[in-house]
Amino acid sequence: MSAHDTLTATRRWVVKIGSALLTRDGRGLDRAILATWVEQMVERCRSGSEVVVVSSGAVAEGMARMGWRRRPQALHELQAAAAIGQMGLVRAYEDCFQSRGIHTAQVLLTRDDLADRSRYLNARSTLRTLLKLGVVPVINENDTVATDELRFGDNDTLAALVANLIEADLLILLTDQDGLFDEDPRQNPDARLIQQTQVSDPMLDQVAGGSGSSLGSGGMITKIRAARLAARSGTPTIIAPGRGERVLERISAGEAVGTLLLPTEEPQTARKRWLAGHLQARGRLVLDQGAVRALREQGKSLLAVGVKVVQGRFNRGEVVICVDESGQEIARGLVNYSAEETERIRGQPSSAFESILGYLDDEELIHRDNLVLT
Repeated sequence: MSAHDTLTATRRWVVKIGSALLTRDGRGLDRAILATWVEQMVERCRSGSEVVVVSSGAVAEGMARMGWRRRPQALHELQAAAAIGQMGLVRAYEDCFQSRGIHTAQVLLTRDDLADRSRYLNARSTLRTLLKLGVVPVINENDTVATDELRFGDNDTLAALVANLIEADLLILLTDQDGLFDEDPRQNPDARLIQQTQVSDPMLDQVAGGSGSSLGSGGMITKIRAARLAARSGTPTIIAPGRGERVLERISAGEAVGTLLLPTEEPQTARKRWLAGHLQARGRLVLDQGAVRALREQGKSLLAVGVKVVQGRFNRGEVVICVDESGQEIARGLVNYSAEETERIRGQPSSAFESILGYLDDEELIHRDNLVLT
């Protein structure tokens, strides 16, 4: 079985659509081509799969509405164009999806939202809830408030970070190219399409030149960087021709489309390394035997009722180590409550959280998706 064949089993997709594709190379939103992508995404949703859209196009649509032919250089002008274009962009998605019986939700993010652990968990919880409700989130960078220091810089990077955030099974970057070539196909008609390789392949750094479209903010180099970011959580990436006929449907069927960039590690291994190596543990939770069995043998989330001792000072979204009563490490993960809150609810059922704390953020102390056995 080829790597493309395994994609038929993927359930949670992040689909990023570039500016040039969505705005007819800057002439305004192309609702006809948007409708073809939406139709294919709706088919996936109806089959029980989940789709998150990361959409470029706000700045380009704003430029089209204002009659600007060149992308602004000044940050405040880019922000103004994004604010103008966002209105049409969101309405186009809403109209396309709702006409097919699917609700959408607009989610605007900045880098700060995903760097801060508490806001990271809030964003993750919101997206998980939307997907559980059968809603398709449409995500874009919050261009109107982002500064140079906070900007993702391109929506390829944003899409990869979203793939990390929700542990996507597949990241699809729709572009106006057929995929990644060993040479620039605009200069060499004999350039060869790279159908499949690993994100760690050093050849990628040699062939990823080119500035890309004047409408977007990155070329193939940003897509390779995005694929490597997505691989941190074990997510493969496809760089696919957005104008290709039924492109999403063909990917879903396991057809070799565009360029498939594979992670070097399995998802669980990549996720474990990310949690264990990239974030410093801030506290420890001593668990009773029932909680240890629930984590080890049943793959469940950690509930407060199974916590006997809380050690350290930590905030919501920080990493804590879970140990058994002998002190042996069992797992580690992102905690949903601060140390003070955890001390108050330890040993208690989730149903008691609201009466103890005055609110209920999450029923789990650490959700199984944010916890890895060690």
